[in-house]
This record gives sequence, C-alpha cells and structure tokens, in this order.
Amino acid sequence: MIIKPMVRSNMCINAHPIGCARETENQIAYVKAQKAKRGTKSMAEGGEGPKTVLVLGCSTGYGLASRVAAAFEYGAETIGVSFEKEPTETKGGTPGAYNNMAFDRAAKKDGLVAITINADAFADETRTRVIEEVKKLGHKFDLIIYSLASPVRTDPDTKVQYKSVIKPRGSVYSGRSIDIMTGALKESSAEPATEEEIANTIKVMGGDDWRRWIGQLSSAGVLAQGCRTVAYSYIGPELSHAIYRNGTIGMAKLDLEKAARDLDAQLKSSVNGGAYVSVNKGLVTRSSAVIPIISLYLSILFKVMKEKGTHEGCIEQMERLFAERLYTGKNSAADSVPVDNEHLIRIDELEMADDVQKVCLERMNAVTQENLSQYCDLDGYKHDFLAANGFDVAGVDYEKDVARMDVIA
Repeated sequence: MIIKPMVRSNMCINAHPIGCARETENQIAYVKAQKAKRGTKSMAEGGEGPKTVLVLGCSTGYGLASRVAAAFEYGAETIGVSFEKEPTETKGGTPGAYNNMAFDRAAKKDGLVAITINADAFADETRTRVIEEVKKLGHKFDLIIYSLASPVRTDPDTKVQYKSVIKPRGSVYSGRSIDIMTGALKESSAEPATEEEIANTIKVMGGDDWRRWIGQLSSAGVLAQGCRTVAYSYIGPELSHAIYRNGTIGMAKLDLEKAARDLDAQLKSSVNGGAYVSVNKGLVTRSSAVIPIISLYLSILFKVMKEKGTHEGCIEQMERLFAERLYTGKNSAADSVPVDNEHLIRIDELEMADDVQKVCLERMNAVTQENLSQYCDLDGYKHDFLAANGFDVAGVDYEKDVARMDVIA
C-alpha cells in the first residue's frame, strides 16, 4: 500500500514504518558523529559514563533521544519502556512501535544490550518486570530517565483512572495558532480548568509515579551507587505561561519539580546519587500543535534560532544534556550537575536567551497572515510535525508500495 499522512485536527493519526525507522537511524548517526567529535569514551573504551540505563517513555521525543545518546555515545545497556500499538501485517502501529524496532535493530547490530518492554509504565506489574530484567543482567541502574507523557493514568492502589488536560486556570485563554497543513492563522481558545481537572492532571503528569518508580527500584536493591534520575519539563516564554506554566500542565510540572528535590535528598542519602528535572527546549509534539499560541510561537522560534545557528531538535538537546551537564568528568564520568536556584537543569538556555526572546516577541506582535512566511519557519515546523510520524523524511520513497506494515525494511 502507499502510505500518506492522515491529519485530523492538527494531529497525524498514522505512521510510515520506513520513515520512522530512518528518523531513528538519523538520530543514531548524529550521536555517533558527536561521540567522535567530542572524543566521548564508551564503556568498551574504558569510559565511566552511564552503564545500565532505564528509560521510561523510550519510544519518541526526548525519551527516545535519551536512549539513543546513552546507548550509541556511551555504550550503555538500556531497558526501555513504552506503551505502543504494535503493527500487524496489514495494520499500522504507533510511531513509537517502529522507532523501538529500529532502535533494537541498530543496538543488536552494534552489540549493545537493549531490552524493550511494551507495557503501561504506570502499572506495578511493569515495575516488577523491569526489576526482573535488570536482575537477569546482573547489574543495577545508574541512570533512570523519566520521560512519560500520557493523557491517562490509573492509580495502582485505588484503580481510579485520571485524565490530564491542557487548560488555563481561572479564565479563558485565547491566542492565534497555525493550521499546520494549510499554513492558515486562526484564533483558538481554551476554557479554564476545574479544580478536579487540575488535580487529575497533577495525578497523571506530576511526581507521583516517578516517586513510585524510584521507591520500588530502591526497595528491590537495583539502584547503583551514584544513581541519578532525570525527568523532563518545559517552561517557555512568559506569553505562553497562562496556558502552560501557570496552567494545568504547569501545576503538574511544579509537583514534578518538588518530587525531584525530595528524591534528590533520598538518593543522596541512600546511594550518593541525585534527582533532577531538566527544562528542555520547546519542540513540536502531538500536543503542542493544538495548544493556543504554541504552534505560532514555535514556528517563529525555529526561524529565529536557525537564523542565529542555535536551533536544536530532540537529539541535539539530549546529546548535549548528557555530554555537557551529566557526564563531564574524566573518561566521560558522571560529575557535578549545574542547576539553577530551583534545582533545575537548564538545557533551554539557547531558547530563553534574551536576544532570541526579544526577536520572538517582536515577531509575535507583528505577524499576520500576509507576512506569515516572513516571520515563521512554516516548512521546518511542518517537517518536524510530519517526521515525528515518519513522513517527509529525506531518502524515503513515499510513492513506493509498503508490502507489510509490521516491518521497517
């Protein structure tokens, strides 16, 4: 069959197996090039970087990029967890299913240990399985990446299902957005969240599950001395705070940041380790495309940062997080981690630079439908949106028949 992107309400609802695999391979190639450029020492070369890594939410975005960096720059063995719709011969799977297949294939080719678990990361049964797998390896985790982003979580104790929402608090939030496929500017708005919706979003996207993971891994004795754990967040510019930082997701992220400080104290005491939240750069995601203002801001941001030569995608961000924040010691060893006054790692500093934000704000105020292409990186934003689902990837023949939906070659 010939597979074309199916876009509904600014969301792509299908994936191209070959394109997804190629995008994952591109990330691996980038990391290998950076390893050579930096002179990073892998485990096989006597390096002291991450050795056994757990990535929760390993299949897309920052989670996939983190796993790629750990494995292909540092030679770490990785266990990845994500919840995917697996493809069949005739029916497509989620992009993450294909990304995981490509990662596993590349890891096997390079002789790297890679265990990928398709399961609900919020479930205690999944935690038990991860513990069993790492014990089979005979090793302990020295790095745990927490990169889960889900609309739904079932509490393991109460069995109550909670749903997250992306809404402002207190009042309606309105702003302009871009229709990704047509390039049309349109007004969109979001109703304020109820107190129940705020609480539920914190339950899904806050620190509860992260605490549970670290607690159960610690009780099972599978945390190595010096073990670190890192979760991911976003702050962004003040103009987006009403819908993001001060909205429902922002409240959940504040809870996540509190969990980091609590876990940091616990890990320092138990294994001389640490816990952090890394604030990352704004990128195109499934949710960002439908949030008021965010798509317009990001398309302007991309153009500004590309003009300045500072634009980064997921893999550039995560490779830099590892190499310039987490593993800066001798022989690529773990070292002290620079944090701000809120105990946050700031890998978004290029986005939030004063000169970048000044130009972004000026263009946000000046942009109209008529000058949209002048101020916005429409092509780049659309590419990132499609590439996340395996479309618009260089080197892929999209007119070629895909005989089976469950293979990536």
